[in-house]
Amino acid sequence: MGDQGIAAWKLPLIVKGIAISNVGGFYLGGPGLGMAVGALAAAAIIVMAVRKPPLRPIVPAPAPDLREHLLVVVDQPLEDGAAIERIAAASQPSDPDEPKPEVLVLAPTRNRFLDRWASDTRPGRERAQRSLVLSLASLAQAGVAATARVGDEDVVQTVTDQLRDYPATEVFFVTDPGAETSATVEELRSRLHAPFHLVKA
Repeated sequence: MGDQGIAAWKLPLIVKGIAISNVGGFYLGGPGLGMAVGALAAAAIIVMAVRKPPLRPIVPAPAPDLREHLLVVVDQPLEDGAAIERIAAASQPSDPDEPKPEVLVLAPTRNRFLDRWASDTRPGRERAQRSLVLSLASLAQAGVAATARVGDEDVVQTVTDQLRDYPATEVFFVTDPGAETSATVEELRSRLHAPFHLVKA
């Protein structure tokens, strides 16, 4: 699971521990030691706060209309038949008189080690664009019209950035069954304020 910061139940224990250490420092070594212990405790809290900042919920932008808005995040090209059918089914309105849901396909930029070392994001963006072309072609064959965007390498960050102005009512994450994405998936599940679906393709 994604790092959720310091749990609320731990805070009273931390405060109590700091108070005890300060009192003990004053008692054993006088004001000098007490103040030194207090300074160390304060520094430790600052370090923990910097390393483990509280993570806020990921809330989609308000919808300008009543139709559904699907965000499909593709960690790899969407070509698996079962995955395409699942997204196609979700993109159909429950009532024929209702407008079809809007579908946005988002591909994170995947940079390789040498690309990162050279600070060259171009190859990663080109791979993401190819993934989007294949994914949109697959959806079009299933009768789903979609738009596409390239996002940040970090999946959670790119979803967060996108939902600042996209009113997603559902989020689908399409990934390789063998990919190690458990931390990403759990963080999205815990922070997203929209139904989240993991699609293995």
